[in-house]
Amino acid sequence: MLEMQNVVKIYRTDLIETHALRDFNLRVADGEFVAVTGPSGSGKTTFLNVAGLLEGFESGSYRLDGKNIGELDDDARSRTRNQKIGFIFQSFNLIPDLDVFDNIDVPLRYRGFNAAERRRRIERVLELVGLASRARHVPSQLSGGQQQRVAIARALAGEPRFLLADEPTGNLDSLMARQIMDLLEEINSRGTTIIMVTHDPELANRAHRNVHVMDGQVTDFHAFESPLAAAV
Repeated sequence: MLEMQNVVKIYRTDLIETHALRDFNLRVADGEFVAVTGPSGSGKTTFLNVAGLLEGFESGSYRLDGKNIGELDDDARSRTRNQKIGFIFQSFNLIPDLDVFDNIDVPLRYRGFNAAERRRRIERVLELVGLASRARHVPSQLSGGQQQRVAIARALAGEPRFLLADEPTGNLDSLMARQIMDLLEEINSRGTTIIMVTHDPELANRAHRNVHVMDGQVTDFHAFESPLAAAV
């Protein structure tokens, strides 16, 4: 599903170049749950941004769901990102003045779905995350764990092929973090590929495998290819 080979990402200013990714190599198979770990500044978030088509890269190759990303123009990248990728962030990124239903509805409107299809999708994902009874609550009326569930529901409503999660439990206590991880495991069991950045070793150990990143490279080569990845 996802394959990066020798990907290089450089941030430039007038005086300095920062090599955020250096010959980055990774394969993730359809249906995997991969945890990405490493110290702050190691390149984990840059990897997610490149994987999620939020940023480009200088060299190397990146294939996503059979497409050579390097050959796509900006419009094709945007379509691929909107249709195939869901994002979950540490900070939830909910719109405070909108209720749960409308927070999930906003990206579906941008996708051009009609009202009936949007409602079907929203009701389905709210049932999945256990928040059907909170559809008309605003974020301030929800706990942190419930807000993250809304963020997950919003990502799932677009029916993405895979989810990118950047420290999805970072703002939660340990109990809520485990509950969110339970939910992510359930979502993965239904066929969605998940790549999750985390600093929590307990949560990382619940993924199918761990990939350790240091200085912009995958350093745990035992995690480079799982049996699932080897099969694709």
